[in-house]
Amino acid sequence: MTAPTSRPTARSADLFARASAVTPGGVNSPVRAFGAVGGTPRFIASAQGAWLTDVDGNEYVDLVGSWGPMLLGHAHPEVMAAVQAAVARGTSYGTPTEPEVMLAEEIVARTPVERVRFTSSGTEATMSAIRLARGATGRDVVVKFAGCYHGHVDALLASAGSGLATFAVPGTPGVPQSATDLTMVLPYNDRAAVERVFAEHGDRIACVITEATPGNMGVVNPEPGFNAFLAATCAAHGALFVSDEVMTGFRATKRGGWGLDGAVEGWVPDLMTFGKVMGGGLPAAAFGGRADLMGLLSPEGPVYQAGTLSGNPVATTAGLTTLRLATDEVYAHVDAVATTISEAASAALGEAGVPHLVQRAGTMFSIFLLEPGSTLTAVRNFDEAGRQHLPAYAAFFHAMLDAGVHLPPSAYEVWFCSAAHDERAVQHVLDALPAAARAAAATYGTTA
Repeated sequence: MTAPTSRPTARSADLFARASAVTPGGVNSPVRAFGAVGGTPRFIASAQGAWLTDVDGNEYVDLVGSWGPMLLGHAHPEVMAAVQAAVARGTSYGTPTEPEVMLAEEIVARTPVERVRFTSSGTEATMSAIRLARGATGRDVVVKFAGCYHGHVDALLASAGSGLATFAVPGTPGVPQSATDLTMVLPYNDRAAVERVFAEHGDRIACVITEATPGNMGVVNPEPGFNAFLAATCAAHGALFVSDEVMTGFRATKRGGWGLDGAVEGWVPDLMTFGKVMGGGLPAAAFGGRADLMGLLSPEGPVYQAGTLSGNPVATTAGLTTLRLATDEVYAHVDAVATTISEAASAALGEAGVPHLVQRAGTMFSIFLLEPGSTLTAVRNFDEAGRQHLPAYAAFFHAMLDAGVHLPPSAYEVWFCSAAHDERAVQHVLDALPAAARAAAATYGTTA
C-alpha cells in the first residue's frame, strides 16, 4: 500500500522508529500512524497559515487542520498573542478565571444552550453529558448510531447487537460487556429502527446521542428532518436528545451543525457537546444545555462531574480569541474554499473515471472513492460508508502527499479548510489533483 515518494522522509522515518519503541504504534492517536494508507507518517515541525512544515523541511498545504480546530489557520497572530499573554500570567491556577466566563458567554450567544460546563476533551464532554442525562431522567439506557464517534467512552465504544432492538456488544477489547449492556446501536438515518427501540424500551431510555452531522465515517448528512424527528421522539418518551457537536460546533457554520437544521426548523437539543474549534487548537471541550438540566450538576445538584484542568485559562483564552475572530466573513471564505477544492477534486476524479461521491456539511466535506460498479448516489449510514475502494484512496492520498498536500490519512475522515487558505494554497491543491486522480484510477485496473 506504501507509495514511493520523491520527498525526503529520513528524519520522519527515524522519529517514527524511535516513537514506536516508546509509544504504542509510534503515535498518540491511532489514525496518525498511516495504518489505513501505508507509509511513514510525517512528523511536523511547525505550521503557519495553511501550511505545514515537516522535520525534513517539506511543506504541505494542510487539509486536516488538526482534525478541525484550526478554523483560522495555524499560528494566527492574534490567537498567538493572546495565548502568549495568558501563558505569561501562569498556565493553571485551579481556580475560577475570567476567560472561562467569557468563553462560556460566547458559546451561549452562538448556540441554543443556556449554561455550559468545561472539560479538557470531547471524550470527557460526551461522558459527562451521558451521566447528566441518566441523572436527570433516572433511566439507564443510551441509544447511539453506528458510525457516530463520541470519544473513547466505554459505553459508547459499542458495536451493534444481533438485531435492531438488541443491546450492544463491546466495540474493542478492554471494554467489558457490562459497559455496553445499557447501550443500543442503530443504523444512522433509520427512523423505523428508532421507533422500534422506543416502542420496546422507551421507559428505560435516558437519551439518544448523535453527531449533529456525522463526520467520523466521512460526512454523512442527516436526512431532512431526521434530527428534528429524534428530538421529538425523545421528548414524547421523556428521554433527552444529546447532540454531539465536538466536530461540527463552530466549524460547519458559525452556529455549528445546529445552524444547518435546528436553527431553521425550530428545535433545540436538550444537551450539546463541543470541542475542537472552541479550544483554538488547545485541549478544551464543553457540554451544555437547558438551565434546569445543567443545574443538576455539582455543586448545585447531585450529579458529580469535575476536572482539574477544566476551564484552563490558556485554553479558554485560545478558544475565546478564535471564536471572536470567527466572523461571518471568515465562514464565507472557508465555505468558498471548500467549494472550490471539493468541486475541483470531483472534476479531476470524474475525468479520471473514478467513481466517487462528495458530501458537504457547511464548510466540511468528504470524498468517498467508491467500489467498482457502485450505484450509490449518497452515503446515508455506516454500512454505505464502508463501500469504498480503499486502495484508491491510499493511492490518491500518497500522490497528494508527494505533491505537497496533506490529506486525512483515512478514507473515513473529513477534509478541513481554513481562513488562511489563500489563492496560492488553493492553487497548489488544484494543481495536485489531476495526477492524484489518475493514481486512484490505476487501482481500478484502468487508466484515464
